[in-house]
Amino acid sequence: MAQLKVTLIRSAAHRLPKQRKIVKALGLGRINSTVVKPDNESIRGALFQIAHLIKVEQVND
Repeated sequence: MAQLKVTLIRSAAHRLPKQRKIVKALGLGRINSTVVKPDNESIRGALFQIAHLIKVEQVND
């Protein structure tokens, strides 16, 4: 299964509460923190809502 490497490149401070919750739920805490998540529809939907704050790369297994 494909995986996505997600890196927080902009701060979630002073953003909408919903966007801050998504950042926290993904496990991103500070700028330049990175997590690897499975590539599925629910993750992609969350990433779409905070696309202006993150950088996404596809990881090949």
